[in-house]
Amino acid sequence: MRIAEYVGFDAVGLAELVARGEVSPAELEAAARDAARAVNPRINAIVETWPADDEPRPGSAPLAGVPFLIKDIAVSMAGKRMEMGSRLAAGNVSGADSSLMLRFRRAGLVTFGRTATPEMAYDNTTEPVLYGATRNPWDPARSAGGSSGGAGAAVAAGVVPIAHATDAAGSIRIPAAHNGLFGLKPTRGRVSVGPFFDELFNGLVVHGAVSRTVRDSAVLLDLIRGPEPGDPYFAEEPPRPYAEEVTRAPGSLRIGVLTHAWGGHRTAGPVADALTRTVRLLESLGHRVEEAEVGLGADWEEFVLASARQWTANLTASIDELAAALGRPVDSSTLEPATLAGYHYGRQVSGAQFVTALAIRNRIARSLARFFDAHDILLTPTVPDLPPLLGANAEGAEGDAEEALDGLGRLRRLFDLSPFSAVFNVAGIPAMSVPLTADAATGLPIGMQFATGFGYEGRLFRLAGQLEQAAPWAGRTPAVWAGSHTGC
Repeated sequence: MRIAEYVGFDAVGLAELVARGEVSPAELEAAARDAARAVNPRINAIVETWPADDEPRPGSAPLAGVPFLIKDIAVSMAGKRMEMGSRLAAGNVSGADSSLMLRFRRAGLVTFGRTATPEMAYDNTTEPVLYGATRNPWDPARSAGGSSGGAGAAVAAGVVPIAHATDAAGSIRIPAAHNGLFGLKPTRGRVSVGPFFDELFNGLVVHGAVSRTVRDSAVLLDLIRGPEPGDPYFAEEPPRPYAEEVTRAPGSLRIGVLTHAWGGHRTAGPVADALTRTVRLLESLGHRVEEAEVGLGADWEEFVLASARQWTANLTASIDELAAALGRPVDSSTLEPATLAGYHYGRQVSGAQFVTALAIRNRIARSLARFFDAHDILLTPTVPDLPPLLGANAEGAEGDAEEALDGLGRLRRLFDLSPFSAVFNVAGIPAMSVPLTADAATGLPIGMQFATGFGYEGRLFRLAGQLEQAAPWAGRTPAVWAGSHTGC
């Protein structure tokens, strides 16, 4: 199969070809590898590939034979490296499959490599020292987002139709927005993160994917959802498969709109214009849309401080455990300045401060739950501006030496750059970024974020399916696109 043919199918479409015997998994894998060789030198999205194993895959699985990539963090594949984008973990090899990896195998996916992440997934751009910056296929001078930037760039450039991603504060949705993809962050407890990572930042982190079509994300979530014994969080099983929800009418939804984020953060003109166009589209589809007041349950600085304490305390514990296991020091030879600053800040967080941070988390969750008593959906921009130029995060920190060395200041800056997304991780509720529009001046994609109440991913998939039909995005391809290599 030529690359130009391969990129014309989503994951479900490729699996259907395999099921009908029109193409073999080996042919799909070869096309994916050809696509990676064609585009990865320009975007640096994939840090390693390996020969796919010979383990038999369920021939009847919905995604049997589909090429797949996992993120370089939080999912363990036996015998393969997981380095978390960090020199501290360089060469680290997983001894066994995590629960999620076992589910990827049962889904029939052919996992042949891992995608780039910032160090410890601790940034909203993917520019680690270990492997270098990942570039946005729409404009290689710009960021692909983070922390699932490698996944976003690889899917957008056509290497695979769907890729594993994680999200602690927007790490699925930000790369989806920057790369013109669909990305849904599931409800807390929807997908097991065990057994090796336990709670992953006290429930802030969830597993999911970025994809070019809505149905691919729905099908994959159906295949990986559900708890494992001993999981600390639980989400009630949905009434029907998410794959069915994509084709169901959403009805007339009550949609609240938040144009500017909490804390006084202003949305840039191109993104605000895109939001206005989205509102008009929603109204034309029969939805009731209105500007909304969204109480956070805490002021912005209280939210940032509590989040910083929760984040860095978890980060510190993870780094200490990793350093001990690998026999390496925790210093500037193994960690980047921003990560090291977070580590030192986390060491100063007291037990009482940590418990207070969790109480603020729960207060925010309850406040947002009350909002969804009166609304079905909350609409916001995914991020308030277009994808930034590579290096912008570092330049901002270098402009203020104190902030560059301060863990709280660093987290505050990250939340300032993406103020719409982290709140939904704190509340544990599902949210998705949908690539509905693009900037007229630059052609860069702009994502719109839709959130809903705890456990209601089905509602988001119904709306996403409707929006995909009304304003299709599949025909938009970036400057770096595997399908352009017609000779392969």
